[in-house]
Amino acid sequence: MISAATQRLLSFLSDIDSYPHHPPQVTLVQTHASWVFIAPPYAYKIKKPVNLGFLDFSTLELRHADCERELALNRRLAEDIYLGLKPICESDGCLHFGSDGVIVEWAVKMREMDPRYFLKQLMQTQAVGIPEMDRIVDKLHRFYATQPPLPQSAVTTANEHLRQGTEDNFKTTRQFVGQSLSQHALDAITLYTRECFRRQSTLLESRLHDGWIRDCHGDLHLDHIHLSPEAVHIYDCIEFNTDFRCIDVACDIAFLAMDLDFNDRPDLARHIVERFAQLLHDSGMKSLMDFYKCYRACVRGKVESLHANAETVAEAEKQSSLQLARRYFQLAVQYAVAGSRPRVFVFMGKVASGKSALAETLSQETGWAILSSDRFRKTLAGTPLNHRGSTAERAALYAPEMTQKTYDLLFEQSLTFLRKGHSVILDATFSKLAHRIALKNLVASEGCDIRWIEAHASESVVCERLKERDQDEAVVSDARLEDYKRLSADYEPPLELLPSEQICILTDGKIDQVFAALLRELVVR
Repeated sequence: MISAATQRLLSFLSDIDSYPHHPPQVTLVQTHASWVFIAPPYAYKIKKPVNLGFLDFSTLELRHADCERELALNRRLAEDIYLGLKPICESDGCLHFGSDGVIVEWAVKMREMDPRYFLKQLMQTQAVGIPEMDRIVDKLHRFYATQPPLPQSAVTTANEHLRQGTEDNFKTTRQFVGQSLSQHALDAITLYTRECFRRQSTLLESRLHDGWIRDCHGDLHLDHIHLSPEAVHIYDCIEFNTDFRCIDVACDIAFLAMDLDFNDRPDLARHIVERFAQLLHDSGMKSLMDFYKCYRACVRGKVESLHANAETVAEAEKQSSLQLARRYFQLAVQYAVAGSRPRVFVFMGKVASGKSALAETLSQETGWAILSSDRFRKTLAGTPLNHRGSTAERAALYAPEMTQKTYDLLFEQSLTFLRKGHSVILDATFSKLAHRIALKNLVASEGCDIRWIEAHASESVVCERLKERDQDEAVVSDARLEDYKRLSADYEPPLELLPSEQICILTDGKIDQVFAALLRELVVR
């Protein structure tokens, strides 16, 4: 519950008459850790009296010290935005700005920035391309290059602090399972992160000795970049936790790259990573980028989840934050399963092998689109998805000519996703060698690769599933028990696939357990 003193402070700061400059209105914006009162032409930021573990603002003294750090650190990249600290005092039973009376709170006074030019807003309202991103890269490059060397003690412990930070994320995130992410997602992100620490231990260690640990920004996402025609301002760095800010430069850059991916601009994400690696002469950055981006997506998912559970947040804002959190966690799973490069995930196998259920679950966990041959086939034929026609109608629907049209459309739509930088899931039997070879050649021509997942089930389980289809009106596939032997005989096993290309999975068990095993296999490969 909010205390009476806090409610009184919020009421005071929401009143236009509380401000010496008499703004026309006051607008409240809040995060999980702060309240920001926009009182044009200024903004006043107040720390919430909370202890979240990774930050502690529980006393006035702690909040004051943090305000001072925020002012000093943010003037590095937004000097003319951060104007100073303002005490809020009480005297004669009234609150007021100024130094007379007992100080009850501290505010960071900032210059209000034109809302049209926040990078996230710019990306929604007008074209943002390489020239705009290069302005940001150039400013950050100068910033990184001028940061003084860190004490050796801070450098040698940076990786251990990173490891502990990831584990703390997982611990905090457990409370949100079933709300903003699934247990599958948390398990995948956790496994991937620990595997990266193991596999990349030599490179991570070299980062410490090669000078890549700097005093960075720490929270470099789109909302914290203001790109006006006159200047670039990068504000609201991490001031409350030195371990979160004194990090690998590549980890700082990964936050921005991840948020560009999140906002559907993987092309710009790739550009800035290439540009930074070139400007900084950093040969190891790209090898760590997926690892760092997964970490950053998980952080944003955690932060949005915390915000959704804050006491003073309105219901609509809570739901919006939950939706954002779910998308960030989906992105983290994407990095864990596929990295940053677009891939095609083919779920193939005989009829009723369980491939569609696995494809649907992977789509839910990642947000990737599914392209289904059953749906495409019926759409091309002008047949309702849930209609099972006569023997003659089914013969026409599954004739070789219609099958070829179906796979042609499947391939065409796959290319649309790949060319936008997105992975895609294909749900089809791929029973013919010719179709598999055609897809491999097509995807290779785009510089991408395929992960083939072949689902298998015992004959008794397949027969039971086919019987159940007669009772399920939502089933799109026309295949039934009487078709089983014929369709199985037509299936050409994918003997041409290398073990490194293919995952074979038995689906006789419960879908939850089968998918968990598949996800582990996708992550560790």
